[in-house]
Amino acid sequence: MRGNHFSVILLPTNKCNVNCDYCFEDKTRDNMTMDRLSILIDRVFDHMERSHVGALTIYWQGGEIMTMPPRWFEQAYEVIQSAAQARKKQVQHSLQSNMIGYNKRWNKIIAEMFGNSVGTSMDYPNLHRKMFHGGPDDYTRLWYRNVQAARAAGIDLSVIAVANQGKLQINAFQVNTPFPGGEENDVKKSMPLDVDDLARFFIDLTNVWLERGYDQGVRVGPVDELLKQFIEGAGCLPCIWQKNCADEFISIDARGYVAQCDCWVTSYPEYFFGNIFESDSLTELLKNSPARQKFLDRPIVNIQQDCLECDYLSICHGGCPVRTYTFSGTLFEKDPYCHLYKSLFKHVEEVAATLAQGRATNPNWKAAGSGCGSCGASAAAPRPALVQLESSWSVSGGARLRELPVLQ
Repeated sequence: MRGNHFSVILLPTNKCNVNCDYCFEDKTRDNMTMDRLSILIDRVFDHMERSHVGALTIYWQGGEIMTMPPRWFEQAYEVIQSAAQARKKQVQHSLQSNMIGYNKRWNKIIAEMFGNSVGTSMDYPNLHRKMFHGGPDDYTRLWYRNVQAARAAGIDLSVIAVANQGKLQINAFQVNTPFPGGEENDVKKSMPLDVDDLARFFIDLTNVWLERGYDQGVRVGPVDELLKQFIEGAGCLPCIWQKNCADEFISIDARGYVAQCDCWVTSYPEYFFGNIFESDSLTELLKNSPARQKFLDRPIVNIQQDCLECDYLSICHGGCPVRTYTFSGTLFEKDPYCHLYKSLFKHVEEVAATLAQGRATNPNWKAAGSGCGSCGASAAAPRPALVQLESSWSVSGGARLRELPVLQ
């Protein structure tokens, strides 16, 4: 729980319509029924009442969310709104989709339920996102066509990208570090990327964003919120840097299994907290889960082992549990991208100090607008300015960035 707010990453389907090389999910054919959704919402609201929490954000994911029909979500919205009104709860909804199954029939519910906004994913170049019958080029063509159609319909899209050794175009993107979750394959064996090169990439990306996008309202996560954190102490940092994700949110899949996040509920049954349909109380399920207790204990153990002397402990808190687990087989080590984080924190802290000088001499100065992208709070993000950045990144050459025409 975060103050008066609770977050649930909800996977009403475990099915997917694509076959990406680095996917960590163990797919099944399960879909959640409307009756089960109603039970789930009642038990979530019961838990919120016991914890004296009034606001809920549901992050709708999959599998792939658009393998389900829009009509299902219209019914789900009615069920949730009715229950929320009866229980005097506030509910916000966020949608994440690969956009491969998008068509105009989605426009109505996206506008009504999701504030006309969708999060999606794409890498540049697209090396590993594939159709079941087709390669990365087929995936990219279909994704681009559907994104263009959604934007033409007035839908705002933000994009998550996973860094790889190639080119990466960025337009209001969040750039994530990869991890080899789920069943092993050749692509996952190549992870992690070289941390020194990855650190240089993020630093160069930060510099180009500051030069060409910062003053235009362009958002490049996690750098934008990290800068705000150093300047104002109020950045909405991603879940990998939360104090303890076990206090922030849970994930529930189509079968009712509860785990820490979608990474865990789709990949690691040994870390399931329990099943919400097999327990009358979500509160008791969470309280009595040995797996969840390990997440609660992780920050304390890691701080004592490796992190106590770190200047950035109050920002990082030891990093991401699932990245740690997929690389080391334990929760009780620091994030394998620690060096990257420290390098980025140090660079952004120096940038913040420079910008703060401008703030001191200009009473009208303010940081660029932001919206929270972590699972635990939510705010409306400004529409991105029409700026796009590309980076070419190789192990030998480091990062080279230039401005390109915008995707629109």
